[in-house]
Amino acid sequence: MLLTIAQLKKLRNRSLRELRIRSTQEAAKAKERLPFMRGREMSDRAWNRELRSESQSSTALASTSSILGRLRDPKGRKFLPSIDHKTEIVQLMDARFPSERLAILARADRVCSGRFDLLGFSDLAFGDPINWSLEPISGKRTEMVHWSEIDLLDPEVGGDKKLIWELNRHQFLVTLGQAYWLTGNRRYGAEFTRLVTSWMDANPPKLGINWASSLEVGLRAISWLWALHLLADSDQVTDHLALRLLKSLTTHGRHIETFLSHYHSPNTHLTGEALALFYLGTALPELKGADRWQKLGLRILVEQLPLQVRPDGVYFEQASCYHRYTTDFYMHLVLLAKATGTSLPDSVPERLQLLLDHLMWITRPDGSSPLYGDDDGGRLVLFGERNGNDFRDTLATGAAVFGRTDWKCVAGDAAVETLWLLGPKGFASYENLNAETPRGCTRAFSAGGYFVMRDGWEGKSSYVLIKCGPHGVLNCGHGHADALSFEFAGGGVNWIIDPGTYTYTADQTARDEFRSSRAHNTVTIDGVSQSVPGTTFAWERIATSTANAFKMSDGQMCFVGSHDGYERLPDPVRHERCVTLHEASPVAGDPAYLRLSDRLFARGHHRYELCFHFTPKCSATSDGRRVRIISPAGDELIVMTCIRGSLTGAVCLPARIESGWVSAGYGQRERGAVAVVALEGLGAQEFTTFIVPVSQGCDVDGFLSRRLKGIGMGMEREVTVTCTREREGCLIGL
Repeated sequence: MLLTIAQLKKLRNRSLRELRIRSTQEAAKAKERLPFMRGREMSDRAWNRELRSESQSSTALASTSSILGRLRDPKGRKFLPSIDHKTEIVQLMDARFPSERLAILARADRVCSGRFDLLGFSDLAFGDPINWSLEPISGKRTEMVHWSEIDLLDPEVGGDKKLIWELNRHQFLVTLGQAYWLTGNRRYGAEFTRLVTSWMDANPPKLGINWASSLEVGLRAISWLWALHLLADSDQVTDHLALRLLKSLTTHGRHIETFLSHYHSPNTHLTGEALALFYLGTALPELKGADRWQKLGLRILVEQLPLQVRPDGVYFEQASCYHRYTTDFYMHLVLLAKATGTSLPDSVPERLQLLLDHLMWITRPDGSSPLYGDDDGGRLVLFGERNGNDFRDTLATGAAVFGRTDWKCVAGDAAVETLWLLGPKGFASYENLNAETPRGCTRAFSAGGYFVMRDGWEGKSSYVLIKCGPHGVLNCGHGHADALSFEFAGGGVNWIIDPGTYTYTADQTARDEFRSSRAHNTVTIDGVSQSVPGTTFAWERIATSTANAFKMSDGQMCFVGSHDGYERLPDPVRHERCVTLHEASPVAGDPAYLRLSDRLFARGHHRYELCFHFTPKCSATSDGRRVRIISPAGDELIVMTCIRGSLTGAVCLPARIESGWVSAGYGQRERGAVAVVALEGLGAQEFTTFIVPVSQGCDVDGFLSRRLKGIGMGMEREVTVTCTREREGCLIGL
């Protein structure tokens, strides 16, 4: 077969190690595709040979009985500490988490009736018996061919693969295990048996979409291990079922080990797969491959930590969802290592704390988190019902493990997830912590490109998150065209937000719309994005952002940054933004407010559009000069943009309200108001926006009049000079 020039260039740029790993994986795929290898389930005799000699019995069934006996014995388990405290956890769930207990049972009952809540979808049905290859929204089914022959990016092949995979992660099996603990009802063990048997019957090894992603194979293995430990003492988990399950888990481990995403997706795919190997090697020490899997998984996780987590603690794909994934991966690693006496390098807990620090700082005053970058809606293990943008359970568990009182202040009430993960002792550690307000109100995550400003840590404090940093890594697959975009909360309302992601492969048009510059709170020029999308998980051209200044002084916090995304235009344009959060001034009667100063450096004529995306269910009106936003609770925000009086050759068009989309979770979207301010002009332009939460008794008209008068007198020029001077030094965190 002749190779194309592009293929030859790729080969030339690959190391010998990469060529060796890729060729080994291709050879393994070719072997699996042989007719006599397709769909072969491991025999009893072959599986018994997979065991260490001291763990082998005369038959595979006898060996299984011994392993199952160990799982039922608190002294023999090699797992998380919570598994040894069934009685105490059930008592705490009854006493402390009655509503969460009911939610777990309700979810388990829906599973028993064949209804599933997955990602942003509710009450999904996949047939009876379940069709494990069905995507229920499109009605498409993937063929039962070798996994390598399936085009995963083509929605015509199987619809949205994310939805199929979310079902096949089997996290609902953990819910069945929890329900069994909470009630002792045999039906939950029976449903577990029915579902895993159905899955193994319908998904022979290596056939179908559910073997096509090593990460999905790994997450399913972790779910099975949790469910098996929770249900080990159920009479529904027989030796015969456990034997077949253990054989499949062994096949899962072999598959992950062979097809690790070293070069295909060296991101959360690789670290998630490594964690699955560590889980398998830890929980099933009877297997000959256990030590190898454990060591390999640990080595990859340790090696990838400084590569995937920047020195300031920000995950390198510029997406808060994947940042949370990564934090959970390393949290589980630390907990498993501690439970089994496995030594970890100091770098692991150190950088895990940096990951958690970032989670604390980006948490909004109401406890939710921004969904910047891609959001796939997934979790590592589901222990409770929680909104997709609520990361506080991860923060609470971190506070319990590391004794961080500031994390507890932000995490708030104890999380049911902490109880199921750490057990009663770890839960008590969290309860006994004194919550202390975090120090400071500004934090620059300079390597990751996120800058946080807030005037306090209370529920009604003002909060600003600014994006000015890398677009991502590798092909930047999970980044968005969001340079200099920001979020703003104040008075207990998340006013201006990132609209999220909505979809990956199901709708390419929607995919590109949600990751475009116009879908973010930044300036769009001549109707095009700062960064140019390519394929679903790649970009043709990306903007480079530069943070120039970040300081706090005299009751205000100021950030200045720029990007070159529009310097590719025939007439290049450079965008510089100054964001200043002013604290409330009781003496002057001024409320806390945000001021944006956008400067566009160009020679020719351009059209500039500044967008503000508001939380859904807020109503917005515009009189052409001023935008008024009302929250469902009746809170009010004023947004007003104006041109500096000294500028010529510019026309600021009346502010208008459009209907946009906001996605609170993968596959889910709802309408939200978008304010659009358009400016057309020749040459350099500069305009200023005031964003003011209206408090009771506040004279907004008088306040804005004073601010506008200040601009006319050169106030804006003075602020800009101050910010520019900061570039010479005295920067905080830059």
